[in-house]
Amino acid sequence: MQHDAVQRGAVQRDSLLVINAGSSSIKFYLYDIGPGDELTPRLGGQVEGIGTSHPRLRARDAEGKIMVERGIAPSHAADVPNAQEVVGMWLSGHLTGVPIAVGHRVVHGGPELSAPVLIDDDVLARLESFTSLAPLHQPNNLAPIKVIRERRPGIAQVACFDTAFHRSHDALADHYALPERFYEEGVRRYGFHGLSYEYLVQRLGQTLPEVLPGKIVAAHLGNGVSACAIHNGRSVDSTMGFTALEGLPMGTRPGRLDPGIVLWMMEQGMSHDEIEHLLYHDCGLKGLSGMGNDVRELLESDSPRARLALDYFAWRVAEGIAGLGCAMNGIDTLVFTAGIGENAAPIRAAICERLGWLGIAIDAERNAHHGPRISTGDSRVGVYVVRTNEELVIAQHTLALVRGR
Repeated sequence: MQHDAVQRGAVQRDSLLVINAGSSSIKFYLYDIGPGDELTPRLGGQVEGIGTSHPRLRARDAEGKIMVERGIAPSHAADVPNAQEVVGMWLSGHLTGVPIAVGHRVVHGGPELSAPVLIDDDVLARLESFTSLAPLHQPNNLAPIKVIRERRPGIAQVACFDTAFHRSHDALADHYALPERFYEEGVRRYGFHGLSYEYLVQRLGQTLPEVLPGKIVAAHLGNGVSACAIHNGRSVDSTMGFTALEGLPMGTRPGRLDPGIVLWMMEQGMSHDEIEHLLYHDCGLKGLSGMGNDVRELLESDSPRARLALDYFAWRVAEGIAGLGCAMNGIDTLVFTAGIGENAAPIRAAICERLGWLGIAIDAERNAHHGPRISTGDSRVGVYVVRTNEELVIAQHTLALVRGR
């Protein structure tokens, strides 16, 4: 990331950068640090379509005004490191000083890293060793870290883990029914989307403090999908486990799968890489529908396969939510979040209809307006929609670490 000249007349403010890198996009968010270390968003954006023929750069300021929206030469966004260069060059013209730190979402922290950590050579090597546990995510999460370390080694960088929130699980929730030696080698149920769930706990504490001590199931429904049992603000269980393949059906991942199917694929001559690509890229809503994984398009389609995909999704998500009630001996509150959870009212309604036996009743008008409360007054379980903000949690952790708190 290049150091920019302070623009004449500009007021220099401390700032902090958050980067959330995926397989085909890099999201970036810049926060100003005010008095009392208050974090105020200045801008946010993303490079999308990395590795495709039509990558684009988009960014908006804190008021939602478009700052940039343009195509990028495919050679400039052929992979995440190249796309990070695009982000750095664009940001250099909108900074009044080098950020004091960069916070990163890193999907997997393994069995030991249970809190945000300043990145050094040793930490980076440990994070790279977890690549086999999250092959779709970990290399892309680490790519911007390496670019910044090369270009700006003096900037502090912090890794914040999607697995950390779930390290409060007891041994019963973390184990598979395998010989103990596998658990000791790290084969255990980690859980993911922890940054999203951590934000929800924080937000519920601010807006609905009366529900926080109770038994909450939070459903993070995006391209990646999971649900989490939260009791007294702590993760008790999660539908995701050893990798981000387990649990509920997702945009392109199958979720729960008989392991015998993978053995069968191997017997048919499929290689490790072919199976991995299939499970991460061609299953889930995309595989069932034969169309794609965009829920908006599937809802508009009259294809029987699109309807099958959405019905399957609602059924299995409802099943997963109900199952998490066993970890807490009940459910008091259900919270939907992430792209599908926040915006797809028909999906929320279909899931809750299958949970009617729990006493869940949805108010159609409230649901159509996306909440925040979408359940009726006499619903035995309160149902809410809460917009997640993983980036704010990353910014908070990063600032706390660099301030020595």
